[in-house]
Amino acid sequence: MSGSRVNRGATAEIDLDAIAHNFRIVKRITDNRQVIAVVKADAYGHGAVDVSRTLVKEGASYLAVAYTAEAVELRRAGIEAPIIVLFDKSDIQSYFEYNLIPVVHDVQTILRFSEEARKRGRCISMHVKVDTGMGRLGFNSEGIAEEIADITRMGYIEVTGLMSHFSEADLSDRSYANIQLERFNNIRDALVKKGIKPSMCHMANSAATLSFEDAYLDGVRPGLMLYGYSPFEGQGSKVEEKGSGLRPAMKVKTEILSLRRLKKGTPVSYGRTFITARESLIAVLPVGYADGYSRAFSNNSEVIVRGRRVPVIGRVCMDLTMVDVTDVGGVDVGDEVILLGVQGDEAITASELASSAGTISYEVLTSLGSKSRRVYVKC
Repeated sequence: MSGSRVNRGATAEIDLDAIAHNFRIVKRITDNRQVIAVVKADAYGHGAVDVSRTLVKEGASYLAVAYTAEAVELRRAGIEAPIIVLFDKSDIQSYFEYNLIPVVHDVQTILRFSEEARKRGRCISMHVKVDTGMGRLGFNSEGIAEEIADITRMGYIEVTGLMSHFSEADLSDRSYANIQLERFNNIRDALVKKGIKPSMCHMANSAATLSFEDAYLDGVRPGLMLYGYSPFEGQGSKVEEKGSGLRPAMKVKTEILSLRRLKKGTPVSYGRTFITARESLIAVLPVGYADGYSRAFSNNSEVIVRGRRVPVIGRVCMDLTMVDVTDVGGVDVGDEVILLGVQGDEAITASELASSAGTISYEVLTSLGSKSRRVYVKC
């Protein structure tokens, strides 16, 4: 299709003003606590460099990524804010070369940091992770406080942070979260008795930021809500009011590649899972599961064309998706199609798509955002 003005895949428009707006909501509801802004997974598909610049400008105290390569990308882009690396322990050198803050959760890794720091003749600041009930990473022995005290006695090591992670994504039932927070506070209190007081204790994700004030500690660690979504959305929870001002920052759109007039009784796509019940006008979109538009949306989702919702029909293919535009007047090849976002009076949210696919909004955003061409807009 050389010369065609339609490219495969989708375009993600990222509204940086919305990111800034959502950050200000975090600061307001936490009474101006320090914010560790989570920009891992390329800022949940929104583009880590541009999003991080916006968040730092707004006053983020720290940025948090999953792996050192993500942090190095930010440093090479000129971002100088403190960066916490949540999981990576394979690339010890980069922590020193790029002035990064490791999160540590085992003694062997800390010994490696201590030895490297000794060779370089400089201390390294780190945050220690404790497992309070997630069962994933973190010190979890009964003698956690003593283990951490031993760490502080290692050469060239400075424990400046203590952190944990809530195991429930929405905290709608806070009973287990209360247990986790109590465990965390007990560890912190035991450290204080040993003369160790990390300056940054943090545990609150977006859900806790919206619903669990006791978990604010020295600062909060939001991710999802920075991008305009609440983990409580659609649950009728009282905490939705706190997040009601959040503005989704991502809009994903494509264009109609082809229009086909099909007779009644014509099967569409693999497996003949959809058969036209009438003479139909079908639009073919140049986007599929290879572009982050899930196969789970087959016969199970909608898009917006000319301000109207229309159904996805048949199975989503690797490169193509079909929608029924029979009831849309004036539709033409090249028309804009909204996969995620607002057009006219209609809106499709990541939460809606997640519900259709049996997943969570985090996955929808990271999948579509990472596979789309990104452009940044001011709305």
